[in-house]
Amino acid sequence: MKIGIVVEGSYPYVSGGVSSWVHMLMQQMPMHEFEIISIMPNPKSEADYRYTLPENVTGVTTLALNQRSKRKRRMPDLTPEERERIKTWMTFGHVESSIYPLLEQGIGTPEQFFSSRLFYQLVTENYQEEGQAGSFINYFWMWRSMYAPVLDLLQAELPRVDVVHAASTGYAGLIASAMKERQEIPFFLTEHGIYSREREEELLQASWIPAEFRTHWIQFFHHLSREAYRKADEVITLFERNSELQRQLGAPTEKLSIIPNGIDVTGLSALGHIEGDDKLRIGAIVRVVPIKDIKTMIYAAKLLQDMLVPFELTIMGPLDEDREYAAECQTLIRQLELEQHVFLVGKVDIRQHLPRFDVCLLTSISEGQPLAVLEGMAAGVPWIVTDVGACAELVNGRPDEPFGPAGFVVPPVNPRRIAERCVWFYQKKDDARKLGRNGQQRVETYYRTDQFIEAYVNLYEERSAAHGGYRL
Repeated sequence: MKIGIVVEGSYPYVSGGVSSWVHMLMQQMPMHEFEIISIMPNPKSEADYRYTLPENVTGVTTLALNQRSKRKRRMPDLTPEERERIKTWMTFGHVESSIYPLLEQGIGTPEQFFSSRLFYQLVTENYQEEGQAGSFINYFWMWRSMYAPVLDLLQAELPRVDVVHAASTGYAGLIASAMKERQEIPFFLTEHGIYSREREEELLQASWIPAEFRTHWIQFFHHLSREAYRKADEVITLFERNSELQRQLGAPTEKLSIIPNGIDVTGLSALGHIEGDDKLRIGAIVRVVPIKDIKTMIYAAKLLQDMLVPFELTIMGPLDEDREYAAECQTLIRQLELEQHVFLVGKVDIRQHLPRFDVCLLTSISEGQPLAVLEGMAAGVPWIVTDVGACAELVNGRPDEPFGPAGFVVPPVNPRRIAERCVWFYQKKDDARKLGRNGQQRVETYYRTDQFIEAYVNLYEERSAAHGGYRL
């Protein structure tokens, strides 16, 4: 079977998170072939890969959002009904019959469409219907900016596969929906975080979008998510809270399911713990990017220093995904005079470091179900995590399970609460080891790689058989 994996802003060009999940999925299924469709903000090449591709990857198609098509095509004559369908869909409405053939073949190239009377009329009518009083030119370019990537992606050449699996809604979900229709294949959607909610949070803070246009952009990304939910055969996420959010955002209840992440529990649980000196040894397995809120971690370290707690904090993760933010973190460490306590060590083999840690930190402002927390728990390390994504479920457990807490959950952006919990770990190291064992038992029971892979293998094979079996 050939499986198409559609990702946005991740594999194979960005490490960690969703990329790690994709890489593990393919490595653990050597019996199947994979095609990667990677959507990135800018053009990329093999030189930009962050991973050595598994042998069962047969190809990588990279689609850049800012790469405009140079093709010319005859503009077909659209019927009034077709024009109305395009307008309804582009103003975030739902059309019963498929819109994708029209956007792929029926409107010419993106440049032809944006220069057409149809697009001008669409924008003009909406400007008037909404009672807009601002610049019409800015309004026109907002609509063009929203739909230029959509049309470029839908008109791109895509590989033929037997099953398509998107790792998010948004542009990835759009491509997977179109591939499902074009190739008549099953479509699986796995959301790690809730894409439309994450875009909404970003847009509300974005300075590049005029305030009067933010609502349109937010509606646009929710629209793409609803379309993906409608088209997908299975809508999967990693934990209960996300599944409920998917339902609230329009995913049909009968399509929803939960498949948690899985990790190599055996190898990590065998690492053991190395007793050290009187210092509190703190670890963080994290990409150094703003959404992980490394600065809150650093401010918490300063509070620990002020409390005269002997400690060292080792932050392990790539420093080149957002070089400006990484530099800001380095500067903050120097400004707070923490150079002897806080270390940004870059991407390292975490198995060499985990046995030394008394506790690990995750201070993210948004998460899915972080593999880093599962890895630390498997190694018997307790955690302090922010209450985002599945973090509370991982650390505190579900109501129906027998294991106790594996650490503490704190509000996001709260250095003092983090520092106070670190003090608890410094003062009660024996109790801390009990928390670590609770987490280890939880991971061994519910979050193993074999469970995660078996669930997806069964889904692929059952749906493929239902769609007519393997065609290759």
